[in-house]
Amino acid sequence: MSAPERIPPRGVTTTDPASAELLARGGLTVRGRIRDASNAALYCTVTHEGREAACVYKPVAGERPLWDFPDGNLARREVAAYEVSEATGWGLVPPTVLRDGPYGEGMCQLWIEVAPEAELLALVDGEEPEPGWKAIGFAEVGEGRTALLVHADDERLRRLAVLDAVINNADRKGGHLLPTADGRLYGIDHGVTFNTENKLRTLLWGWAGEPLTGEALDVLKGLRAALEPSGTLTGTLSALVTRDEVDATRARVEALLESGKHPEPSGEWPAIPWPPV
Repeated sequence: MSAPERIPPRGVTTTDPASAELLARGGLTVRGRIRDASNAALYCTVTHEGREAACVYKPVAGERPLWDFPDGNLARREVAAYEVSEATGWGLVPPTVLRDGPYGEGMCQLWIEVAPEAELLALVDGEEPEPGWKAIGFAEVGEGRTALLVHADDERLRRLAVLDAVINNADRKGGHLLPTADGRLYGIDHGVTFNTENKLRTLLWGWAGEPLTGEALDVLKGLRAALEPSGTLTGTLSALVTRDEVDATRARVEALLESGKHPEPSGEWPAIPWPPV
């Protein structure tokens, strides 16, 4: 069963504080399955007190075990990524909650309609990107030909690159970038995050080694305070990921503040996820 025609939200937006309440308390109805997802991902509608929205429900029961993420589950990591995003004030992850559903506990996330005309990634000829673009690396495009993979030099992507460094995102692919018609950008699929080992794999390497913006430094300082042992974000994350993973998140924030720069690939494993899109 595949996802049917998308259902536009009624009476709810991504910036509405009540969105999380709708997702958490609303009646969840499965409408179809998202077939290209690596784990069970169900397209649903959620309704509560006259409000309705489309959403994605990923039950824990449908997750495939990962040897390098042995603790907890993907659903809780997705919710943890949303909580960190909210703590930054950037709102880069759609409203996401942990709840019970037709197939047991899982994460429930507001469905985002994408603006297909938005161009964030491209393959170009030449060895240097054009103005307004940042180089990622070279990619084989067939018949022995290579092209330069680039991403937009976009402040929204740059903020997302900082968030990914904080949550240690091991799978930032092009298909996980959702630009909307109102100019916002969301990142999705954060199940492989918060590992205690450095596993950052992303397409957003264009700023690697460059100084962090003043805005990013201010946000990181706020995260550092929220991640103090008695901080609000520490309490929230402790219910979703392990204590060691919370400590590692705090350490990554400290490392970013100390260096003042965007991280660079470690060289210990492929820095770009595969497939990249």
